[in-house]
Amino acid sequence: MKISHLKIIDSHFHFYDYEVFDQIAVAAGYVNSEKSLHQAYEDNNIVHGVVMGNGALEPDEHTYPAYMSYCVGLDRDWIHGDMAHAVALVEENLKRRQCCGVKLYPGYNHVYVSDPVYDPIYELARKYDKPVAIHTGLTATANALLKYSHPLTLDEAAVKFPDVQIVMCHIGNPFLQDAIAVLEKNHNVAVDVSGLLEGKIPDMNAFLKEKRGYINMLRDWFSYLGAYDRVMFGTDWPLANLRDYIAFVKVFIPERYWGDVFFNNANAIYRLGLKGEA
Repeated sequence: MKISHLKIIDSHFHFYDYEVFDQIAVAAGYVNSEKSLHQAYEDNNIVHGVVMGNGALEPDEHTYPAYMSYCVGLDRDWIHGDMAHAVALVEENLKRRQCCGVKLYPGYNHVYVSDPVYDPIYELARKYDKPVAIHTGLTATANALLKYSHPLTLDEAAVKFPDVQIVMCHIGNPFLQDAIAVLEKNHNVAVDVSGLLEGKIPDMNAFLKEKRGYINMLRDWFSYLGAYDRVMFGTDWPLANLRDYIAFVKVFIPERYWGDVFFNNANAIYRLGLKGEA
């Protein structure tokens, strides 16, 4: 399947006017703007994207073009504020068609995803039949704590809420073995493969050769898991160059599963309702 003919959903990206994102976008070959993103999507046949929310919980703060859906993100000090008000705002977002889920940032909030403070969020996700996406693995800032973002922490949440769809963002990278164990055990957990590249890769062939050990590990663990119906393509834009990212993911995902990983799974898991299949 040629890259130009592969219909793609970006199941994980960021769309936020933030100075650090401006610098990151330039390193990946872009400008941190809707115009630049839209052009990059068109150039790579990415037909839809799921924004992982940053910023406020108020629904009015989440206004996006039609080719985007979003997960409302709990990435601020909401835990230490008016919890009832925060939960009410999350519900107002989940009532909207364009809001396709919730995003949790436990490493940054210093709270395990199985903590009772999150219970009302999972209950809302169950009520509205929308996923809970969770940042796992390495964090972007040093003041976050890895013990809260380790993929094994999702195991308890998945058992506690077996009828809630959970998405393990970033495959818990670099804790791949633990991430795969959680995925194998808990069938209500899916994964996105975002956040594994950064910037623009000047020579992709040289990069693939240099990183062949890591790439083989990804390939082997996904092959061991054998659950390609629960794996979703994502870029973490503006972190990485999109064309590079597509080429990178195609190396460790077998071609016969490209349609599912690049489009069908995200369409189903996030209930996007896009027509057709990849």
